[in-house]
Amino acid sequence: MDLSGVRRHTPVTAAEGEREAAVLAPVLHREGDPHLLFTKRADHLGEHPGQMSFPGGGREPRDETLRDTALREADEEIGLAAAEAGIRGRLDDITTVTGYAIRPFVAEVPDREYVPDEREVAEIVFLPVSELTDRSNYESERRDHPEHGDIRIHFFSVEGYTVWGATGRMLAQLLELTTDWRVPPEVDRVVDPDADLPV
Repeated sequence: MDLSGVRRHTPVTAAEGEREAAVLAPVLHREGDPHLLFTKRADHLGEHPGQMSFPGGGREPRDETLRDTALREADEEIGLAAAEAGIRGRLDDITTVTGYAIRPFVAEVPDREYVPDEREVAEIVFLPVSELTDRSNYESERRDHPEHGDIRIHFFSVEGYTVWGATGRMLAQLLELTTDWRVPPEVDRVVDPDADLPV
């Protein structure tokens, strides 16, 4: 995993008017292999319960910048101090179907034990990049969203966890910028707009 691709990337900025949020995509090296840190959202949360995500959340008035939002949320959710996060760059802003414009920051963080905030985080999960880039662990589908038109949904299934949704979109770009992995040109399936999601 070469993070210089993130440093060189000129990120796309979302249009104004959406609710602002930011996340931190933490990269760490465990036993010599790069891993990504994800949080599994608590089941009682109103939005996206139980889903895999990067630490993050909505911008608050005290946050001078969205970078501050990402660092504050990572501290609150997993106990990562801002001084521990070596931010290497940004991915493209992501606009979600729930009305958020999310700014993803990529950071190198130490390999240590992190403590989840049980009010928001059910579990902290470390997934190896080597398995995330294994083509057999990836699939995608295309569906016609009633408001947002034709969308492609990415699914990365590793070690019993599935990363998808907005986080799957961020992950796909992160892997394309930092590894030899590429999003396959064709989707695995086309589904009806109201088809159940597989996770």
